[in-house]
Amino acid sequence: MFHRESGYFKTTYAADGGLYPLPIAKWTVGVLLVGFILLPTISTVVSGAVSAEYYVSVVNLILIAVVGALGLNILVGYTGQISIGHAGFMSVGAYTAANLAVKLDLPFWITLPAGGLMAAFIGVIVGIPSLRIKGLYLAIATLAAQLIIEWVINHTPAISGGSQASIEVPRPTVLGHPLKTQRELYYFLLFFAVLSIVATLNLVRSRIGRAFVAIRDQDIAAEIIGINIFRYKLTAFAISSFYAGVTGVLYTYYLGIANYENFLITTSIDYLAMIIIGGLGSVLGSILGAIFVTLLPIVIRLFMESFGTLLFSASDLNNIIPATRLGLFGLLIIVFLVVEPEGLNRLWRNIRNYFRVWPFSY
Repeated sequence: MFHRESGYFKTTYAADGGLYPLPIAKWTVGVLLVGFILLPTISTVVSGAVSAEYYVSVVNLILIAVVGALGLNILVGYTGQISIGHAGFMSVGAYTAANLAVKLDLPFWITLPAGGLMAAFIGVIVGIPSLRIKGLYLAIATLAAQLIIEWVINHTPAISGGSQASIEVPRPTVLGHPLKTQRELYYFLLFFAVLSIVATLNLVRSRIGRAFVAIRDQDIAAEIIGINIFRYKLTAFAISSFYAGVTGVLYTYYLGIANYENFLITTSIDYLAMIIIGGLGSVLGSILGAIFVTLLPIVIRLFMESFGTLLFSASDLNNIIPATRLGLFGLLIIVFLVVEPEGLNRLWRNIRNYFRVWPFSY
């Protein structure tokens, strides 16, 4: 059998609570990590330098999306608090880092946590109503926060940088070397993506993570057994917003500019789609959802450019491709909610469980 679970025994609580208790799991993670480290080199050898830059840029977008999806899943998937204002917190982190980098000339290792902390502070303020409201009402409250943040940024030149609400930000510098190429940015973003994954895996296994799950499953029962619901809900908002702020900072450094148009309500919906399609309450689901939602527009565009001219004129494709993307997003969310509520993570678990006992049927 693939997992080879028989014959491995734990003699300590630390060993039993390890992230990857089975040797094959450790080997798998190690192989994946080595593969990601060598990915730019492999893509260059296989597709050439020009094509490799494009492929690496797509992976860079996925790495940024993974951080944001993990943060939203902590709030929605693990704590059960619905949020439609994730992009608003991303913009808080982005503009905080941009102003610190441009006006004070601070390095990324200061601006990045500063952007996350500022977003966490705003997230705590937005999370205060979560003690008395939940479900659709909380979703509307977070939507209001998204709109308020957009309005404040657009109408405060000291924050937005002027009428265009754009602030150009220099590339991050590591050991005196500015990161300019997609390959260099790839390793920069990979570090923070891996750090976010490991931090989330440890968070959900901790006492705080178990409290989040208890609140999600039954908040009244959680309060009865001694969990401070209000404190943990605010903690969930703060952690989720911190991830969002870091995501906004990474977007800013990657694009070289902080612009509110990158953090509109449609971006919040994209991240909500990531965790629904990937799987609520799952770290792997956040990763799979980020990959799926990031690649979907690219696949649709390539497909329509290749075959869309058979049905539509070239001038109409520019309007049809965005509409097709939005339509597929809505359709996929409905399909996953009805057919497989646990998303891509559940499909992967079904495949994994099948091979755990293969070739037997039990």
